[in-house]
Amino acid sequence: MTTPDKMPNQLDFADDIMELNLGPQHPSTHGVLRLKLHLNGEIVVSAEPVIGYLHTGVEKECETRTYHQVFTLVDRLDYLSGPAEEQAFAQAVERLMQIEVPERAQTIRIILLELARLSSHLLWLGTSALELNMSSVFMYCFAEREKILDLFEEMAGARMFPTCWRIGGLSRDLDPGFEARLRDLLKDFPRIWKDLDNLLTHNYVWCTRLQGIAIIDKETCHQYMCTGPVIRGAGVPYDIRKVYPYSGYENYQFDIPTHPDGDCYARYLVRMEEMKESVSIIEQALSKLKPGPVLTDNRKVALPPRRQLARSMEAVIHQFKLVSEGFHPPAGELYQAVESARGELGYYLVSDGGNRPYRLRVRSPSFPHVEVLQKILTGLVISDVVVAIASVDPILGDVDR
Repeated sequence: MTTPDKMPNQLDFADDIMELNLGPQHPSTHGVLRLKLHLNGEIVVSAEPVIGYLHTGVEKECETRTYHQVFTLVDRLDYLSGPAEEQAFAQAVERLMQIEVPERAQTIRIILLELARLSSHLLWLGTSALELNMSSVFMYCFAEREKILDLFEEMAGARMFPTCWRIGGLSRDLDPGFEARLRDLLKDFPRIWKDLDNLLTHNYVWCTRLQGIAIIDKETCHQYMCTGPVIRGAGVPYDIRKVYPYSGYENYQFDIPTHPDGDCYARYLVRMEEMKESVSIIEQALSKLKPGPVLTDNRKVALPPRRQLARSMEAVIHQFKLVSEGFHPPAGELYQAVESARGELGYYLVSDGGNRPYRLRVRSPSFPHVEVLQKILTGLVISDVVVAIASVDPILGDVDR
């Protein structure tokens, strides 16, 4: 036992150490994550993340699917940012085949990507507050997130996985009432955001539990390759949308929120500001939305319009060949990164000229954020472990793959 002259924040304990398994089935680990904690009293002496409980072999499965079929697999990796997964894969193939995406499709993609970012941050905020017994915040966040999922469902028939990305554009255009419903959401969101800000930002309990906890500084971010809100919460303005713009992001005006402290509270502030920036980007995208096609006219990858199938045998044969065999990108390899809600999401694609990827490697933003836990959890009391895990916002489907 700890003696009075030995302070509990010292880590050179020589007394009994208890090993505790937190997870993998635990409601506060934000997924099927197991942490092997060594404790002296309530102080974490060491922490070892154990992953692999959600491993499905998606990267290997992609080698057995045509390029169109891969979309169904990849958008379930980070199941809270399916559009980001689809964007990264689609753009990798489009770059390899030098396919131009129509302007309207690019703009709609940005709208859906930012809506997915909003949805993900709202879920993160609601569940993080719920773990600290702030159930009212959870209800606020999920009520607003439900409006975004309704938009996805009305457009594509699916709430979390719209799966409307295609090589060269989108599978469908926006529904007639989509823009009006989206504008209603954007009109109400500043009020909701202000309510969340009033509930949490200066809340004594929230500040006490987050400030100074699980500090990840700039050097640690570089060491573990942390990105997204984690590195921006350490004061580094690194955002793929600015550093390596894609899908027309270079034509939008938005800031990169940062905070120098690197603790859980800093990462909270960054995500709150990111939600405001996402709303601004969506508003700009709506003002840029012009009539036009949403899919390339490149016959190598684009299915013929359905109206042609009843009258043209050539269109039927064309569709049959694309659906059954797919298309053949030229041999080559490249890396394409996008900014998901959790950070840099990258796809390294290798083609041998066949109709299936020769190799597809996913650079997951969640993996380094789980890896860094072994460093930042040491020295915390066990009640702060859950706060630290939530602050890096890992998705275990994204980690295990």
